[in-house]
Amino acid sequence: MSVGQELLDVPFPEMVASMGQGIADAQNQLDMNSVEVAKTLAETEIEVVPAITRTIDSNGDVTYSSADAIDVSLLQAGLFPTFYQFSEAVIEVEMDIKTTTERETDIDVSAKAHAGFGLWGGSIQTDVSHNRKFGKEVHGTSKLKTTMVPVPEPPYLFPEVETVDNRTTEE
Repeated sequence: MSVGQELLDVPFPEMVASMGQGIADAQNQLDMNSVEVAKTLAETEIEVVPAITRTIDSNGDVTYSSADAIDVSLLQAGLFPTFYQFSEAVIEVEMDIKTTTERETDIDVSAKAHAGFGLWGGSIQTDVSHNRKFGKEVHGTSKLKTTMVPVPEPPYLFPEVETVDNRTTEE
């Protein structure tokens, strides 16, 4: 199998589809968590003093008076849940492919000679063996990276607060 085929066999479309589905599921969970936090903030009340008046009299003496405390929800007090969205997603795939070939040749040569009474004889014996080895190593890594950023809450999730002051001033 060629190096190019190895790279083509990486299931890249499936990786992209899985990452997209994972981001969609995670986004849904983040949104639902923010909605749950908003509900909790709306249901949790605290006691707040809405106004404190500081009065400095003609002698320079300072006195303080406060309005009666009222119960307000944490939402009314200005605490809002944070909403997030995925702003970036990256897939990185790296693959190292290493192929090796080894060739080994062994030659054994032996010779024998005989001489006697004017006759001479000899033989040569040769053993040749070939050995060839192939090796292949494939290393791969992949990295999925996402970035989340906070975003403003949906505009109609929290109503605007309008203050109507019906007090009259004494002159």
